[in-house]
Amino acid sequence: MILQSDIQDGAELLTDAESTEKTLSIIELISSGGMAGQIIIAVLFVLLIAAIYIYFERLFAIKSASQIDSNFMNQIKDHVSNGKIDSAQMLCAQVNSPVSRLINKGITRIGKPLEDINTAIENAGRLEIYGLEKNVSILATISGVAPMIGFLGTVVGMILAIFELANAGGTIQMDVLASGLYTAMTTTVAGLIVGIVAYMAYNHLVVKTDKVVYQMEANSLEFLDHLNEPI
Repeated sequence: MILQSDIQDGAELLTDAESTEKTLSIIELISSGGMAGQIIIAVLFVLLIAAIYIYFERLFAIKSASQIDSNFMNQIKDHVSNGKIDSAQMLCAQVNSPVSRLINKGITRIGKPLEDINTAIENAGRLEIYGLEKNVSILATISGVAPMIGFLGTVVGMILAIFELANAGGTIQMDVLASGLYTAMTTTVAGLIVGIVAYMAYNHLVVKTDKVVYQMEANSLEFLDHLNEPI
């Protein structure tokens, strides 16, 4: 009977130990990091929201700018060849894309030297590229700043841990160090996550923008070649 009761007591102790095993959610992990860690996490969260907003806003804008009818240049060349300058300008206004605005700038210079037309198109192209790259540099900044902010949280967390250890009277207790260590680890992870997301978003937008720039250059050269053809 004594052995059976001891076994039952041991089983109950194991059950209680399993039931009281500590689980840690993300919210608990952040809240355990103290005020300094929560402030840094909040800053990183704001940067993440800003990066996501800029990414999708620019992605839709670039996608819209890249959409152009494949027959657009053929219609422009037909209008120019037939001397219908007003019809060509009206078509450009209807399409209203970076490519059409470049072509429209060239159409307004028809009759002037080809070099002047080319210069006008290049100047208009710089403005279009500037518009496509609007706020994209912020993503690059976030991708570099976010890990640094996370590492700042690491330093702050380690300072807090050392401070608590110094005030512990020479006895090392993990629960005393926990707050500082939570701050150090959570902010580092959060900073790296935000930095990676912003870096990937930035590079994807750069690739998309380069495709639109290539499209603008190709159509501009096609327009200039058409103007240079002998009548």
